[in-house]
Amino acid sequence: MGVGLSSVAREHFSAACPDLPAPSAEPGGPVRTCVGCRERATKSELLRVTVGSDAHGHPAVVPDPQGTAPGRGAHLHPTPECYELAVRRRAFARALRFLGDQGRGGAGLATAPLGEYLDSRAEPT
Repeated sequence: MGVGLSSVAREHFSAACPDLPAPSAEPGGPVRTCVGCRERATKSELLRVTVGSDAHGHPAVVPDPQGTAPGRGAHLHPTPECYELAVRRRAFARALRFLGDQGRGGAGLATAPLGEYLDSRAEPT
C-alpha cells in the first residue's frame, strides 16, 4: 500500500536552493525577447510596440516608449538591425497576433511608423 500524495506534499523553501536567484530579486527587472534577433534582454533595454494606426488610418506597428498603450505588445531592440530582421521574418504580425483583413496572416500591417521612429532616434541631435 503506497503513501498518498497529500501526506508527502512539501513546501518549497528558497533557502534549500541557494544557487537559484529569487524571481523578484532579478537585478535588471523583467526579461523579454526581442522579436527581431530573438535575444533575451531586460524590458528596460527594449522598445515596446503595439498595433495602432498610421497617418492614413490603416493598421500599423507603432512604438510605445512608455509601455502604457493598451493591448498586446511586443518588444524590440531599438536598432535598425533588429527592426529589419523583424520585418523580414514578419515577426510583428505574429507576435502581436494581428490577423488583418480576412485572416491573411498580417498582410496589411504597416511598419513604416516604427521605422520612422527608429530613424528619428538614430539621427544626431
